[in-house]
Amino acid sequence: MTLTLRGMTWDHERGLNSVVAASAAYRSRAYADAGHDVEVVWEKRSLQAFADQGLESMASEFDLLVIDHPHIPHAAHAGLLAPLPDGEGPAAFVGRSYQSYRWQGAQYGMAIDAAAQVAAYRPDLLTEPPRTWDEVLELAGEGVVLWPCKPIDAFASTFTLTSALQGEDAGQHGRFGEPDAFAEAWRTLGRLRDLVPQECLAENPIQVCERLAGSDRWCYAPLLYGYSNYARPGFREHRLAWTDIPEIDGEPRGSMLGGAGLSVSARSSHLAEAVAFATWAGTGEVQRGVYAHAGGQPGHVAAWEDQELNALTAGFFTGTRRTLELASLRPQHPGYMDVQNAASARVHRALVKREGPAGLLADLDEMVATLGAQHAGG
Repeated sequence: MTLTLRGMTWDHERGLNSVVAASAAYRSRAYADAGHDVEVVWEKRSLQAFADQGLESMASEFDLLVIDHPHIPHAAHAGLLAPLPDGEGPAAFVGRSYQSYRWQGAQYGMAIDAAAQVAAYRPDLLTEPPRTWDEVLELAGEGVVLWPCKPIDAFASTFTLTSALQGEDAGQHGRFGEPDAFAEAWRTLGRLRDLVPQECLAENPIQVCERLAGSDRWCYAPLLYGYSNYARPGFREHRLAWTDIPEIDGEPRGSMLGGAGLSVSARSSHLAEAVAFATWAGTGEVQRGVYAHAGGQPGHVAAWEDQELNALTAGFFTGTRRTLELASLRPQHPGYMDVQNAASARVHRALVKREGPAGLLADLDEMVATLGAQHAGG
């Protein structure tokens, strides 16, 4: 008798096709340890729908949830998620992807999807992408650069550049950032804002990727979450190439870590089966195999080191890995998402109104201070 699990993921080829293909392989005998009589039925929702419904409600409806790692502390603290086996440990996943799903000594998500802010360009239009921020701004002055900076993306870029310039993650020590580093970050982003089209203020990374891939008008974007789909043949009219973010002190450091993890609802009626599937989906063989080839963007190092997969994506994995390895991690705290939502709106307003750095930093520092002592992610 077939046992059916319900899964919820996000509405994009990368988020849906990958888990659907992995679920089919799990039920079949495509892998030596597969052949389970377990069916996973996946539903998809936009990221906004996730925010509108909330994890409390979805944890009651679904056995498996693909979620962003900043939700983990709240969800785990509220008892919504089941702890998973530690598995292969942090070294098996790129950068701090594994760590980002860990909370108070337990693992609450398999880092099946890895992402950070990286850079994208059209290799048919731009032979060599910029490597420094001075080069980025020089190219932007030619009117060929895009930058997604709707509220959450504007915040992400501010977090990235502040982390890079101060040499440690933003949001630590009860404040958002060190004043001099923040001021320099804000000046750089303000100059970039003035050199990209005004509509960028309302765009997200997918929208910018669509414009880069669909028109010869633009050739580069310095900060946007990576989507290896756009580097694959036939996905869009033109392939994008992906590379590290602009360097600070010779390193592409500080990029705000993103990605998505596969979690199990603590309220699932089939807890053991859901945990078994989640654990299997995060293994190297699956990640570099059916998951990646169905359009996924794996978190497992085995996929990032797979030469065939790297060739399929025009060097996406080798081109951006250093950025992932040096990425910054947001504060791990049950109240963090409320802070991020408020901070995103505040940063975007300051960007639109061309505010200086001092007042904005004071407000961001105050928001971060509400988190109090940081809860160790473990």
